Amino acid sequence: MLTFFNEHHAHHATPAERTERPERIDAVAAELARRGLGRIVTPHGVPPSSLERVHTPRYLHFLRNAWSEWLALDAGNGGRAPLPSAWPVHGMRRDIEPDSFAGRLGLYAQDHETPLTAGTWIAAKTGADCAINAAHALRLGERGSFALTRPPGHHAGADQFGGGCFLNNAALAAQHLLDDGLQRVAILDIDYHHGNGTQQIFYHRKDVLAISIHADPRTDYPFYAGHADETGAGDGIGCTMNLPLARGAGAIPWFAALETACLRMAGFAPQALVVSLGVDGFAGDPHAHFGLSSADFLRIGERIGYLGLPTAFVFEGGAVVPELGINAVNVLEGFETAA
Repeated sequence: MLTFFNEHHAHHATPAERTERPERIDAVAAELARRGLGRIVTPHGVPPSSLERVHTPRYLHFLRNAWSEWLALDAGNGGRAPLPSAWPVHGMRRDIEPDSFAGRLGLYAQDHETPLTAGTWIAAKTGADCAINAAHALRLGERGSFALTRPPGHHAGADQFGGGCFLNNAALAAQHLLDDGLQRVAILDIDYHHGNGTQQIFYHRKDVLAISIHADPRTDYPFYAGHADETGAGDGIGCTMNLPLARGAGAIPWFAALETACLRMAGFAPQALVVSLGVDGFAGDPHAHFGLSSADFLRIGERIGYLGLPTAFVFEGGAVVPELGINAVNVLEGFETAA
């Protein structure tokens, strides 16, 4: 039986709710309750040192204090979210943290579509708690677990936020499994967008195999990572696999990519799997899709289940459409049927 870790009290949304909407988590939770699939628990808090296994201390310090610092700078800003206005582009220094708040904001931001708000740190930290608890459940003997969190995490790097992500939940789950005694862990990212943060965190490492099936970065965010020739560096050569597909590619090439990923995982022989579960490949998603149907998400879960690995699912993207909860839970139910 799956165990679900739900951050039910911590929603993060921009003032205009452009980046994050609580309806995402509500839709999945409602579908889980309707089907009675597994049990839902609230996560235990994890110490800051667990976050430092993936993210840099100075980045965490900035993220934790950014909102209060922003308010102190301009008490009359009316609660507006701070947005970056400058970035350290090619040739500029990243090793020295500016004293200026604006300089530090640009240092850590990938884009200007991921505003910091009053609830950002609490939501991101509670989401990280969910992910690490989900990973630990595998070490306690669970076959599968699911971290139902907002905001998502796979675009967050060791010291950067973007794409609606602040802490990398999948990376934190994988790192916890390694810290708890495993030698090899795989991450399979099936979100429509490439998990550039996950790739950056593990690109030079050989203990994590990071595989991503996603839209071609020549046409879709994050644009500057996720090409097929990015396969790792240093000790991590061969431990990154990118499988980019064209928009609307359809189920046949998508499942061919999934099979390629599964064969690579078999060769790596991981002891556990973390799945970055994005369900924005659905044909009804108006912004990001591969033409997958709700039934296809059942098949995805079944194929992952047939790998026979202890698996922690971490919720990533998905448009707020009626099928959102159905598609996410279909993956979990498909995984269960393959037991």
